[in-house]
Amino acid sequence: MPYHAPDNVTEALGLLRDGQMSIIAGCTDFLPALQDRTAPDNILDITRIEGLRGINITEEGWRIGAATTWTDVLKADLPPAFDALRLAAREVGSTQIQNRGTLAGNLCNASPAADGAPPLLALDTQVEIASATGSRVIPLSDFLKGVRKVDLTAGEMVTALIVPPIDTGARSSFLKLGSRTHLVISIAMAAAVITLRDGCIAKSTVAVGSCAPTARRLTALEDRVKGMSPTQLALADLTSADLIAPLSPISDVRGSAEYRVDVVPELCRRALLRAMGGG
Repeated sequence: MPYHAPDNVTEALGLLRDGQMSIIAGCTDFLPALQDRTAPDNILDITRIEGLRGINITEEGWRIGAATTWTDVLKADLPPAFDALRLAAREVGSTQIQNRGTLAGNLCNASPAADGAPPLLALDTQVEIASATGSRVIPLSDFLKGVRKVDLTAGEMVTALIVPPIDTGARSSFLKLGSRTHLVISIAMAAAVITLRDGCIAKSTVAVGSCAPTARRLTALEDRVKGMSPTQLALADLTSADLIAPLSPISDVRGSAEYRVDVVPELCRRALLRAMGGG
């Protein structure tokens, strides 16, 4: 089983160009998915690559390296707009999983229940993808193509997640509904990022996970709550079908499709209210 652990991106991209490889970092999804099967023939470990771990501010915004762990997020000095991502980080398995698992790996695994997807989607995150022939940056909404499907072609790897510059007054929150409070795959989850003006919502982004093949932004709901105060939001009817139209929940062992449709409006309301400082 050839194992490669390059120390720079150029070497890693050269290896990807020359053959099919399984890219690994924390392995928190990779190893359980093997079950009783033999590991792939070629493995590319990116955890030693300089510059692929950490969170930095650049001219493009906040740059999150592909090997950045959930614990790194929890320890980073981030503004309130990232509170939703911090809350999601605390929900990603146990402390041991948070120490090993990476944000980029969580997205590349492309589970409909990926905890990182809603908060990152609500932050308008872009995905930086590189190959030996060049690089490209695409919206996270385009990167996530479906269940276990992402927009990566042969020879490409994710090198960073980029969160565009954020209003300094932006706030956020994240809520996850499961059969218990910790160590559980969600029935539904919601992330909200808001900017207030005179105590009312001037701008918001709301994203929901575990209710479609990929996390989805609810732009109609965002328009609906614009201008609302906490009191108005608490009393607003958010159950109209058009507000959650992008969702297509299924029934599974965790909950029925009907239940998910019922709980999403209230999850979104509570996430928005908590981001506003109440709820």
